[in-house]
Amino acid sequence: MTLDEITEQFKALASKAPSIGKTLKFTFDEGHVFLDMSGETPQVSNEDKEADCNIITSLETLMDLRNGKLNPMMAVMGGKVKIKGDMGVAMKLQSLFS
Repeated sequence: MTLDEITEQFKALASKAPSIGKTLKFTFDEGHVFLDMSGETPQVSNEDKEADCNIITSLETLMDLRNGKLNPMMAVMGGKVKIKGDMGVAMKLQSLFS
């Protein structure tokens, strides 16, 4: 899966998610996906902006998490996912996008 495909998937998911008043950035080797969920309508881009929460991982790890092949807590504890900033935003991800 490419960064563009992931960005499009995030756009589709974010359009259905409620505003949480925060920003979130996923950082991959291939680039960034920035989600601004602070306004009425979520905005998704590939900008490298400051965010309330930054999740650093690989596209492969993200796919394993989404497919249920990898437990999120184990991914963090094993160093496959690093979270910087507001941990509360990261903990809301599953409920936001389910």
